[in-house]
Amino acid sequence: MTEADHPDAADAEILRHLGPLASLAGIWESDKGVDLAPTKEGGHETHFRDRLQFEPIGPVANGLQVLYGLRYSTIAWPLIQEQPFHEEVGYWLWDAASKQVMRCFMVPRGVMVNAGGTSEPDAKEFHLAAEAGSGVYGILSNPYLDQAAKTVRYELSVTIHETWKFSYKEDTQLQIVGRPEIFHHTDQNTLTRVQGL
Repeated sequence: MTEADHPDAADAEILRHLGPLASLAGIWESDKGVDLAPTKEGGHETHFRDRLQFEPIGPVANGLQVLYGLRYSTIAWPLIQEQPFHEEVGYWLWDAASKQVMRCFMVPRGVMVNAGGTSEPDAKEFHLAAEAGSGVYGILSNPYLDQAAKTVRYELSVTIHETWKFSYKEDTQLQIVGRPEIFHHTDQNTLTRVQGL
């Protein structure tokens, strides 16, 4: 670990308040990702590389509620291409008083997700979900996607294996026009920390 990998005093103080998110601060990469996306005939599997960056923030006060979190960005590229096929920006948040872990993000397709779930502060695994139409943990789509391929539910499972490795599994459930069944657009990867704070 280099000197740049050690958090400064301000970041170290925030890390103490991040609960189950504390291990995620830093930059993570992997080329082991698998994406199953919809096609006209069914689904197509793409293997991809991922880069996630998490920067501690907080405290954020909402009246009596106090949140700490991670500002984050994600970029994913198919292994055979230089052009990214997916990007996200947003926040992962921890509400210690109510033991709520949250992920609020948007993608440049015009979709916004605010997912959440209950977790213990020292958990090494946690689960988040959001539902279209919910006023609490919900999903919004632009008018075109709302008609053509509406995201009706989002689920995320995160497992922290060690201080330098974590994995995620996402299930974005789509109601695609002309298809009676829900399509499960899934992504999963196991990433390694390439830079700490």
